[in-house]
Amino acid sequence: MNWIYDPWPWYVAGPLIAFTMFILLYAGKQFGMSSNLRTLCSVSGAGKAADFFKFNWKKERWNLTVMIGALVGGFIASQYLSNNTVEIASDVVKKLNSYGINSAGKAYLPAELFSLEALSNSKNLAILLIGGFLVGFGARYAGGCTSGHAISGLSNLQLPSLIAVIGFFTGGLLMIHLIFPLIFA
Repeated sequence: MNWIYDPWPWYVAGPLIAFTMFILLYAGKQFGMSSNLRTLCSVSGAGKAADFFKFNWKKERWNLTVMIGALVGGFIASQYLSNNTVEIASDVVKKLNSYGINSAGKAYLPAELFSLEALSNSKNLAILLIGGFLVGFGARYAGGCTSGHAISGLSNLQLPSLIAVIGFFTGGLLMIHLIFPLIFA
């Protein structure tokens, strides 16, 4: 079972992703997770309130299956196929510890930010709400999320996806090196 617990090497995971993308391209589908929110809103009748949600959502049912599979698969993997820790570099653990995040390297999500106790802290709650809004807004403004642009868009050789991926990486670097230390220092 160790081959399931350990990270898969690039020469296994990469071709599997490429094969999946080939099948999707052949079927005329585009992979992305953030578009599922639009589909769910459309299914719920949001098209009555905004034209953005007026489209034939039934054509996107297959992607809802992907979303449900990701949720179920993530649950199975975290509960039954994982030791619930993630190996990160020791210098990163030390840096996070200096910010008061002592669960780094011991859990997938830092308890200092994501536990029920942490949600009672107004600063943590504000960080999560603002961060969630910015990620959601950014994904829609960029025309898709990181998985859609980086995996599907780049495999289709789409210039907007390349620009979006460069923006994602730049934003991530700015966040972790400039903004994160200001918030948690």
